[in-house]
Amino acid sequence: MILVVGLGCQRGCDVNALLALFDGALAEAGIERQRINALASIDRKQDEPGLLALAALLNLPLQCFSVEQLAPYAEHLSHTSAVAFAHTGCYGIAESAALALAEQLAGSPARLLITRRKTAQATFALACTG
Repeated sequence: MILVVGLGCQRGCDVNALLALFDGALAEAGIERQRINALASIDRKQDEPGLLALAALLNLPLQCFSVEQLAPYAEHLSHTSAVAFAHTGCYGIAESAALALAEQLAGSPARLLITRRKTAQATFALACTG
């Protein structure tokens, strides 16, 4: 089974805020951190210090996708955000990115195992295949 965490965040989001959201959502679902295969986000976040620091801390690859690559996943989202769309052109970054990367890694359809979790600064979602 491939497990991919999708993340969205505000500019300047601290790595500790991301880590707390990451660990909290996984703990709530009873999933161990080491079972995660990769992190995903939108391409405009590929240089976001907090996301890069989280990927390094967890020793996980971070892959970012364009709005065009994420758009087809809009119909699979548990929640659509007009705010996210206004800022990025994508209705849900965390869920879309998690689904996109899980499908890319597995070569098969993915589903959301943990739907969007949100804090003041970030969003989290977990997609899986198999």
